[in-house]
Amino acid sequence: MNTLGGALDKAAKATENTLERVLPQPHGLHSRIHEAMRYATFAGGKRLRPFLVIECAGLFGVEAARASRTAAAIEVLHTYSLVHDDLPAMDNDDLRRGRPTTHKAFDEATAILTGDGLLTIAFEILSHPETHPSAEVRVKLIARLAEAAGCNGMIGGQMIDMVAATRSFDAEEIKLLQRLKTGQLFEFSCEAGAILAEAGPEHQDRLRAFARDMGLVFQITDDLLDVTSTAEKTGKAVGKDQEHGKATLVSIYGIEGARAEAKKISDRAVASLEPYGERAAALRDLLPFLLTRES
Repeated sequence: MNTLGGALDKAAKATENTLERVLPQPHGLHSRIHEAMRYATFAGGKRLRPFLVIECAGLFGVEAARASRTAAAIEVLHTYSLVHDDLPAMDNDDLRRGRPTTHKAFDEATAILTGDGLLTIAFEILSHPETHPSAEVRVKLIARLAEAAGCNGMIGGQMIDMVAATRSFDAEEIKLLQRLKTGQLFEFSCEAGAILAEAGPEHQDRLRAFARDMGLVFQITDDLLDVTSTAEKTGKAVGKDQEHGKATLVSIYGIEGARAEAKKISDRAVASLEPYGERAAALRDLLPFLLTRES
């Protein structure tokens, strides 16, 4: 776990240093949007997606600055999704990462524009030559992130989630929802390392499989926290899935059954990293951390 803790801290610091440089400082008549973008982005969090980018890039010896810029891009895009997810028209949450959500700290219109600004700047970051000297690599990153975040990825998953309270989902349908809404950005984060390295498709496939399983473990434990934890520990409201009548793997399998399912998927994820040996130590350590996390 020390390997993981150090790697998480290092990735978070590298990412936040890059975010500090690439996010605009407040200026001009439109400074409020800059303030809100920075408020949402620098609200804390585990920086898990940047960690995945940096660690997977490290499997191939990718230059640190390139990995950090890609990590910053996925983090601002992820933050956009949280800002919009918290809106009254979506989940209507007042608390995110232990403090007021963006629409509460500013206002609803500013929060919508904040999400829009964070989404578009993600692609601006990836398109810059500092991210990679090869235009082909930059285009691959942009195309893959657009796919992961779009209507057949994260947004598609959010659409399914919005109708979840109106019908019953079975376990496979819930896994599809979670793979799209949460897992697609994890898949991009892991694949990005191989894309930056211009590694073969077999590496992208292997890292995508790892990310898919890791994402399921993350979501199952997130659903468990919604049932078993408190807002003080998680930094956000809990009990909302049950309140809104949404089916989760926890509601289908029960608490102990969901924990057993998460452990089985975790073991499969760890096995997929075997070809990378000790270079993947921190990635392997991530799985037991997710299984036991409290926030």
